[in-house]
Amino acid sequence: MLLAYPLNDDTVTPGFLGFGVFLLLAVATFLLIRSMNGRIKHVQAPHEADLKQEEWERAQREKE
Repeated sequence: MLLAYPLNDDTVTPGFLGFGVFLLLAVATFLLIRSMNGRIKHVQAPHEADLKQEEWERAQREKE
């Protein structure tokens, strides 16, 4: 015979499975953010002054 327990805050908890899933998501998020920061540091974006210089040089070539 199956005993039915009334559902309330004392009988319904996330338990070890809920804690494990939460911990796994937290670790995965941490690792993804760390990887993203490492990749962003290696991005070589041109500076605004370099872009203006290239635009000026292109304009000078077109004048000739």
